[in-house]
Amino acid sequence: MRFTEIQYGSPEYRMECELRHAVLRVPLGMNLYDEDLSAESHQRHFGLFLTDETLAACAIAATFSSDEMKIRQMAVRPDFQGLGYGRMLMTMLQDRLAESGIRRLSCHARTHVAGFYESLGFQKSGDEFTEVGIPHVKMERFLERAKEYR
Repeated sequence: MRFTEIQYGSPEYRMECELRHAVLRVPLGMNLYDEDLSAESHQRHFGLFLTDETLAACAIAATFSSDEMKIRQMAVRPDFQGLGYGRMLMTMLQDRLAESGIRRLSCHARTHVAGFYESLGFQKSGDEFTEVGIPHVKMERFLERAKEYR
């Protein structure tokens, strides 16, 4: 298992786009590649790769301020869903962001996966709303700085 930050425009980024397209857009009858992805060059991309370099899960973190980011486009390959890869990715992502000084995370979670985010320490903040044609809820959590051991 390899957790890594993915560089925009790299072959790993293309794998990330393919996964996001298949999991998050095709089921809605949408095409990720119809969207302007240029703003993603300023966002942080993360992936969880299996030993054979298969991308199991991915997510993007977009900066809101010096200590706040929004998680977006989190996706797990359908054949790996329910096996803990999403939890592993998000746990490692949160640790990495906390180490870099991020103290607050938010996301717009599809309502049917809000429980997943709650299990990761996120809390609902606000009413349900519609995004990309389906119900979502805003969720937030605070991160703690990693403890230093001496």
